[in-house]
Amino acid sequence: MKPTLVVLAAGLGSRYGGLKQMDSMGPNGESIIDYSVYDAIQAGFGKVVFVLREEIVDDFYELFANRYKKFITVEHAVQRLTDIPSGIGVNPDRVKPWGTGHAVLAAARLLTEPFAVINGDDYYGTDAFKVMAEFLSALDSKAVASQSMVGYNISNTLSENGAVARGICSVDDKMTLTGVVERTHIERKNGTIIFLDENEKEFNLVGNEIVSMNFWGFTPAILPYFQTLFEEFLKQKGNELKSEFFIPYAVNLLIKSQTIAVKVLESNAQWFGVTYQADKPHVQEKITEMYKKGLYPEKLW
Repeated sequence: MKPTLVVLAAGLGSRYGGLKQMDSMGPNGESIIDYSVYDAIQAGFGKVVFVLREEIVDDFYELFANRYKKFITVEHAVQRLTDIPSGIGVNPDRVKPWGTGHAVLAAARLLTEPFAVINGDDYYGTDAFKVMAEFLSALDSKAVASQSMVGYNISNTLSENGAVARGICSVDDKMTLTGVVERTHIERKNGTIIFLDENEKEFNLVGNEIVSMNFWGFTPAILPYFQTLFEEFLKQKGNELKSEFFIPYAVNLLIKSQTIAVKVLESNAQWFGVTYQADKPHVQEKITEMYKKGLYPEKLW
């Protein structure tokens, strides 16, 4: 059974200042999503599911998704703020959906085989898709214990143009994830990598920490657990305007309860992404270098 790729492309792009998922990065107008889908097809994924905002669905298909249909099954789900369990009260002034974990749940009805989850605005590298596809292809869809993620060195994932959000991971000697904490403000400051905690207190990082870039590998069996945790999250934080049900938040709870074990997959892939508009020239330069090395054909599609 070929695994599925879930692409989270509903983000508002508030730091970037626009829909970065659709922005042109390659020599023929390719977006980062184009490269992710191409790499997934080459690695053996059989279906791609896009999680979108309702207002961009038509444009997304016209500009991107329709070109993939010759090569891979394409489906989509819509992430809506109002898609929450009945009977749970939330802040009526909230305008933003509930984060990456909520986005996965939005696609749940389309996920019947092991699946990977990625951000639409991150370039993960060809090898990362290969190691993930190999891991997922060996899984039983009904098994909940064995899950995975691709880990990256934090020093290779920062922006020179401002703070970023990363899931900082801890692992044991077998490269099994023992915990992950989402930090929403990480940056280089005076030659040191620092993060701010929820109280905006500053802490230093060593610089070789493994971070999650939201490249996860799951089986469908994990989805009911996500749903239960999401309901509990809403009961606790549903009245907050900006609280988010992050994937690392759910994964961390499931690790602590010994429900799952998450294998951190090692890859030689290079990551880069766009958080801010000023990141775009750097990404375009990196992509041009890959074309010169022959890593991609002159035209992807």
